[in-house]
Order: sequence, then structure tokens, then C-alpha cells
Amino acid sequence: MQAWQVLEIGQVAIRHQIALPHPGAGEVRLRLAACGLNFADLLMQQGRYQEHPALPYVPGMEFAGWVDALGPDTAGVVLGQRVAAFGGSGGMAEYAVVPAERLVPIPDGMSFAEAAGFQIAYGTSHLALDHKARLLPGETLLVLGAAGGVGLTAVEIGKRMGARVIACARGPEKRAVAMAAGADDFIDSETADLKAAFKAIGGVDVVYDPVGGDGFDAALSACRPEGRLLAIGFASGQVPQAPANRLLVKNLSVMGLYWGGYLKFAPQILTQSLRTLFDWYSEGSLRPHISHVLPYDRYPDGLELLRNRQATGKVVVQIREG
Repeated sequence: MQAWQVLEIGQVAIRHQIALPHPGAGEVRLRLAACGLNFADLLMQQGRYQEHPALPYVPGMEFAGWVDALGPDTAGVVLGQRVAAFGGSGGMAEYAVVPAERLVPIPDGMSFAEAAGFQIAYGTSHLALDHKARLLPGETLLVLGAAGGVGLTAVEIGKRMGARVIACARGPEKRAVAMAAGADDFIDSETADLKAAFKAIGGVDVVYDPVGGDGFDAALSACRPEGRLLAIGFASGQVPQAPANRLLVKNLSVMGLYWGGYLKFAPQILTQSLRTLFDWYSEGSLRPHISHVLPYDRYPDGLELLRNRQATGKVVVQIREG
């Protein structure tokens, strides 16, 4: 089968033929239709991500397609069923094998492109805002990197949960995207004094930060007592350091959220969260924003869109028509 493979850390993936995988006990093989790209794909390729798959590996963390084959003792799925899955890797190929317990049926009306880019972005934001921060109706949520793949989902979900949502990103195009997703107000990340701008909105209760760097420091200063800061990622390349004395004085909490980590110690939390999110999609409460759908041979171009922050929303690679 055709697949993209990373042969050595620090090198770009190459496209070539590899053996067709076969499912083991409790596993299924998927005939893939689409794969969602994430900033973590770049970090993993550079050896800078918290997960280190054995070389050579097929990149692509989340994907969608049809159930193509069942391994021994596999129940609960049927051949031909449309499903999405989080594999951690393996998505940039024509076929992938995953544990059956990770499959999520795709709702009627949802495209493979939407399903492939849905799990990590929406799952991260829902777990962060609901399970970790306990965001309440009427609270003020500040979303940094609000026009990116994860940031936009935080805007949508925060609004769905009844919060006042302040979006922070760069430029008028990203402002339009964030406001269309439900943001109540917008602050340009290029503002000369971000700290003053954040304070001018009256302070914030929850900060959602997939960027890191100076924005985190400015948001920390704008937090109200008992504010919660969510460290989601560090797209800026700068890992912020939270001064413990300021956390103490204002009774603040800084919480990390690594969505994939729950697969190892509490997979049921992920499963329930995804069920809720797919229900919200079916109700029309969520509208996934995909800025680019690229053909299979343009996978490297998709990574460049993420690297250069040119995408507003998700970047998805279409593997085959479906």
C-alpha cells in the first residue's frame, strides 16, 4: 500500500510502498479516506513531541474511513462502517490498524474530512474547558491562538457552554474567522500592550493557551481571583514559566492538558467526551472549520501551512474519495 513514512528524526517524510497491515485480536483495519493534520505532527517529526513512535513510522494522528477487516475476538463494529479514530500515528497511508475501542461512529451528514479533523481539536477543548477548568455559564474565557485548529474549537465550545468568549489572534482575517465561530470580542495579538488590553476587558476567569510565550504572561496578569490557566501547547516555541508567588496571591490554578494522555490512564473520559461532541455536532451546535483540504500527494504542503501559521482552522489530507 501507499504510505508516507518518517525514516529518521529530523527528516521529512517520504512516500513509498509498504506492506498492508493485518489486524490482531481486538483490532480493526481501516480503509482510510482522510487524515487531520496537527502541530504535534511537526513536533513528532522533529523528535520534540512527548510521544516517540518507533522508526520508521507513518505520521498522521487522527483519521477517518471505513472498517475494512476485523481481527480475532473483535466485536462492536461491522465491515463497511464509517468511523473516526485516534491512532497517535499511522494516518498518512491507505490503510491503518487500530484497537476497536478507539473507534467512534461518524454521524450521518458528517464528511470524512470533518471527522478526520474533529477528534483532537474538539476533544482537547472540551476536556480542557469542561473536565479540567469547569468553565461556568457567565464566566469570561480568553482564547489565545483563537483562529487556529484548536483555538477555534475552544471559541465554539466556550460559547456552547455559556461563557463570554474573548478571542486573541493576529490580523483582520483571523478576527473574522474567530467572530464567525462565536467570539464576543477580539484582541489582536500584535497589540503593543497585551497585558493592558486583556485587563481592559474586565479580567478573565479561564485562559485557554495553545501558544505559550508572551501571551501567557499577559493573560496571567489579567486573571481574576481563582482564575484557571490552561496550558494546551507551545506553538510559539516558548514554554512560559508561571511565578508561584502570583499564583498564591490571586489563588490561581495552572493546568496542563494532553488529550492523548487520557488513552493511557482514563480512556473512558475521552470516549464520553467524544460522544458528547458528536451529539452536539448532530444538533448543529458545532460547525467544524476546515481551511484546507489537500490531496494525498500534498501532505508536506499541509505541514508547511501549520509551520507558518497560515491555516485558519483545520488542515486535512484527503486520501481517497468518500
